[in-house]
Amino acid sequence: FTNIRAPYGRYGTKMPCTLNPRVAWMLQECPTLICAYVFFSSANQQAKASLANRVLLGMFVFHYVNRTLVYPFLIRGSKRVPIATVILAFAFCTVNGYVQCRYLTQFRVYDESWLGDTRFIIGIVLFFMGFAVNHHSDHILRNLRKPGETGYKIPRGGMFEYVSGANFFGEILEWFGFAIANWSYPAFAFAVCTAFNIGPRAIQHHAWY
Repeated sequence: FTNIRAPYGRYGTKMPCTLNPRVAWMLQECPTLICAYVFFSSANQQAKASLANRVLLGMFVFHYVNRTLVYPFLIRGSKRVPIATVILAFAFCTVNGYVQCRYLTQFRVYDESWLGDTRFIIGIVLFFMGFAVNHHSDHILRNLRKPGETGYKIPRGGMFEYVSGANFFGEILEWFGFAIANWSYPAFAFAVCTAFNIGPRAIQHHAWY
């Protein structure tokens, strides 16, 4: 909303302190997995025994295993990332990882009936739809250019036929699905933060077409 463009990817700047994009992604996303491991290991026994709690925490971990351990190795020819950007992302992932994982392992215990609740089922469906859109859209973006090609190309196919920032749309849908499945303030706060973070970025450089 302030038209400030986070300096990575398309808006990467020539700053003295930068990191390889693969290293940057792994570093900035890893706090979520660390939080999940630490808090599940010391979880409230009722929360740990709840299948619904485990499924919801598993959804969170599923996304970040992909984002931390898989996605970085699929990156092609991305610009180096300023350390300042990595530090800010690391800080957000640390706080968010703490909030989501601690909530699901210490403060909220879902009974087994939650697995059949309409909100849980709708949320699960939206989460995996969002993940599929995000994953497929990233695949399209990675294969936009042939080896040796440079310049900007407009992505085609998949959800790019309907929205310009399909990868961002997929991730926003994913976390709103997670929020509906949780039906909690922490999860909705995360979904809103995601929309406010990557939504404007899509508008900034895609609105022209």
